[in-house]
Amino acid sequence: MAELNTGGKKATPRVDMTPMVDLMFLLVTFFILTTVISTPQAMDIAKPDKNEKMPENRLELKATKTMTVLLGKNNKVAWYMGEAGKSAPTIESLNQIEKSIEENRTKANNSGVSGEFTVLVKPTSGSTFQNFVDMMDELEIMKVKSRQIDDDNILDSEKDFMKEQGIL
Repeated sequence: MAELNTGGKKATPRVDMTPMVDLMFLLVTFFILTTVISTPQAMDIAKPDKNEKMPENRLELKATKTMTVLLGKNNKVAWYMGEAGKSAPTIESLNQIEKSIEENRTKANNSGVSGEFTVLVKPTSGSTFQNFVDMMDELEIMKVKSRQIDDDNILDSEKDFMKEQGIL
């Protein structure tokens, strides 16, 4: 909107904001239409019913290909390979477990024993739900296909070790 000044007296300058407002609405519309709205993704976790009898076709885990991770308090984990009590657990921070999982998976896959590498996660009473979610996310990111959750069968020797280390 241009105005023609025909008078002899100087008019005060005036700024027309109409084109600026039009441009703002065009930009807002463009960004709204081109933005991808992401939806949160949920991970399916299935556990058998406690009242259900043990199935006859139970999956037997190979000790050389099984890593057990015990979630403790203060973002600490204790892990061991194989059977409980046959090897001393290692205490690590939750954010260091990725390296240990990868090393153990490589050793297990190079051992010559058939079967899939399995991570058995055992959340304890000292762990938080956030630690559990972080652990499951880490396993998903690392593409560990065989992972199991067992919060019901934490052995007394595992509990005793974690109490001695102050993470239960």
